[in-house]
Amino acid sequence: MNLPNKLTLIRIALIPVFVAFFYLTMIPYNYVISAGVFALAAFTDFLDGYIARKYNLVTNLGKFLDPIADKVLVSTALIIMLLPFSGAILPWYCGIGVAIILARELVVSGFRMVAASKGLVLAAEKSGKIKTTVQDLAILVLLVGASVMPGLYTIFNIVGLVAFGLAVILTIYSGLECILKNKEVLKG
Repeated sequence: MNLPNKLTLIRIALIPVFVAFFYLTMIPYNYVISAGVFALAAFTDFLDGYIARKYNLVTNLGKFLDPIADKVLVSTALIIMLLPFSGAILPWYCGIGVAIILARELVVSGFRMVAASKGLVLAAEKSGKIKTTVQDLAILVLLVGASVMPGLYTIFNIVGLVAFGLAVILTIYSGLECILKNKEVLKG
């Protein structure tokens, strides 16, 4: 198993650690700690891809695990941040955005499976990478904001919610771009 695949497995292993710190409210600044774990996991996404491409270490296992790890990490964060019993860092109306993000991931994953069945490999578009970066930043800002003083909370919350809104827009755009650029996948 090469280094990029090990980094992907580390990202997967960090997901329950992230969730645990999120719910350990008896620990001071638990949201900041969970944000740190999330940031580390998100960084492994960048790092494993960089190493795999630079040193030609792309494997089928990596192609399979990497997108799953990314989707599970972001989906888990958005869902637990939305749940009322966990403190609801995201307000209820963000549920629509979370649903859009999750739906896009399912649609694009299904679309990629259809393409693969036809022998086509769909490369990640730049807009998808930007979408992921903005989603990660929104999650981090909202998590850190949940642990700061009340005056700063408002600033973090506004910045985080604006980033979340932008992430939803980028999610829609990148999903449509992927399908429209590769619409021949659906023919036949």
